[in-house]
Amino acid sequence: MLKKDILRRKDDFSSIYKKGKSIGERYIVLFYKRNGLSYNRIAFLASKKVGNSVQRNRARRLMKENYRFLKDDIKSGYDLIFIARNTINGRKADEVNKSMSNALKKTKLIDQNKDHRN
Repeated sequence: MLKKDILRRKDDFSSIYKKGKSIGERYIVLFYKRNGLSYNRIAFLASKKVGNSVQRNRARRLMKENYRFLKDDIKSGYDLIFIARNTINGRKADEVNKSMSNALKKTKLIDQNKDHRN
């Protein structure tokens, strides 16, 4: 991921939470909003509810790795925030992948019929 692709500013996060839409899945929650750019900006979050720092970092790594497989199929021009739920603990990458792709399909950001498995 390039630096420009990462959401960092508090204003951006606030805007997405207030004006964007969200969809919940078993292991993640996805907030999304159009950004008017030609590329997507993204953030991966895991709160302390997920667990200690080891578990939170693993949750973020799982989401980042699965995003790497999905990113080519996602429509451009969106800000995306993936938030880990505490149910993500102990899950394998393919389960998280299924959860992320289902959330993206529900939001119509990727094609419904494609299989997005690693």
